[in-house]
Amino acid sequence: MECQTYPQFFSQLYCLLALALAIKISYKWRILMNNKSRSLPPPLPPGPTGFPIIGCLPTMVKNNIPTFKWMHQFMENIHTEIACFRLGNIYFITVTSPELACEFLKKHDAIFASRPKVMSSGLFNKGYTSTIFSPLGNQWKKMKKVLVTEVLSSSMHKKFHDKRCEEADRLVWYVHRQCSNELNDGIVDVRSIAQHYCARVIKRYIFNKRSFGKEKKDGSPAIEDVEHMEAIFTVLFHLYGFSIADFCPWLEVFDFDGHKKIMTDAIAVLNKYQDPEINRRVEMWKKGIASNEEDIIDVMINLKDSENNPLLTIQEIKANINDLMIATIDNPSNAVEWSIAEMINQPKIFDKARQELDRVVGRDRLVEESDLPKLNYIKACAKESFRLHPIAHFNLPHESSKDVVIGGYFIPKGSQVLLSRRGLGRNPRVWEEPLKYKPERHITGNGDTGEVMLPDHELRMLSFSTGRRGCPGIMLGSTLTTMLLARLIQGFHWKAPPNGPATIDLGLPEDDNSLMKKPLLAHATPRLQPQVYLQHYS
Repeated sequence: MECQTYPQFFSQLYCLLALALAIKISYKWRILMNNKSRSLPPPLPPGPTGFPIIGCLPTMVKNNIPTFKWMHQFMENIHTEIACFRLGNIYFITVTSPELACEFLKKHDAIFASRPKVMSSGLFNKGYTSTIFSPLGNQWKKMKKVLVTEVLSSSMHKKFHDKRCEEADRLVWYVHRQCSNELNDGIVDVRSIAQHYCARVIKRYIFNKRSFGKEKKDGSPAIEDVEHMEAIFTVLFHLYGFSIADFCPWLEVFDFDGHKKIMTDAIAVLNKYQDPEINRRVEMWKKGIASNEEDIIDVMINLKDSENNPLLTIQEIKANINDLMIATIDNPSNAVEWSIAEMINQPKIFDKARQELDRVVGRDRLVEESDLPKLNYIKACAKESFRLHPIAHFNLPHESSKDVVIGGYFIPKGSQVLLSRRGLGRNPRVWEEPLKYKPERHITGNGDTGEVMLPDHELRMLSFSTGRRGCPGIMLGSTLTTMLLARLIQGFHWKAPPNGPATIDLGLPEDDNSLMKKPLLAHATPRLQPQVYLQHYS
């Protein structure tokens, strides 16, 4: 065999070295790629494709449907229980899964305990000085402590017991008078009586008065109270209302969607009626005219810090009163209106509710707060309305304080998490026949195995939320809701108005807010003996 020449040897050697080097580079490349893929963050939740910088803002603006409805429709179309919508540079994470909701508000509650600063909440909250809308921080901690320990505590709940009872009595008296009123033929505006009942209770808590004006002789609300109520719901439906200025603050001055003017006008109405009362009370305490703490204003004025200086400024007092006014009225009144409407359409549910009241309370007296723990079916009816007909489509937004992974998805710092009240309460994976009003679903066994509670801490539905941002007024809200519904069912038979359809139209308005399409007008007739109605108003 002939020996290889040097050129041939080095040529083959170079080939072998090149091959070895290529293999080594390929191996290291694979390792690098594997490591890189492992270091990449998980994906964002699924969502519509947006544009650079502005995200899905053009899609949101050109939609002919409300933004929350567009978001829900997108989730339904792609069959997801979590989605991501980028509006401007803000990520909105929408959730309809109770398991994921618990991860956000229970497991990672500390990360999602803040609120975003937006145009609407800043206007209403007087510079983020109260509890509900303030970002996480010392101000929020201070104001929440005031609410929990001083304003909505169990001792204050007991203190205002008589005021709540007096309003419950006046409610029955008023509806009873409407039954015999020939001018309206026994037709009662359930929405109006429910909203103004809740408003009168909280007004007596705050201002020690039930009206901002002179009520009519038949007990109907004063014109001033009607205007105040309209302003409250205007504010409610525009807070965190996906205003363009929330995503592009430099456009706030132009107010393209009109949200700023709507909010400003509504807040001006609230201030017109509330601020003079607060200012007058502050002056009374300064001059020594007031000496007893009769209501919440008095309590707030007299709170002291560690150096015995006033704990709250007048702006902080006004902002907290705004919070209390809107938070007390919406949920209870809406749940009761929907409950009565649903029960008119399903008389068997009415029968079961009345049977429970007759068994627990009897028919010779009106239901009292001490009876409420035993009224499981009544509470189940209210809870079913919270589930099926929530007052808002989303809960108030929770802002992420840092990057986190939830359910395998990357949630960037600064994201706003929106738990869908309607999506959770109507999730077909969680609820059997989700669109059917069925109070029995909330009662375990025969109803005697435990008390029905209106909150759902497993977040299969949202009534009062949970965690650090959970509603501190659960006790008051639950009491108002249950007492209002119990008194209306115990005291009266309710039917659709005569000379019309036998059932109530349960449709939603064109803008798809969560109120009924039209205020519930129902025909009421007394079901108790006359003397029962006159026990407190003879």
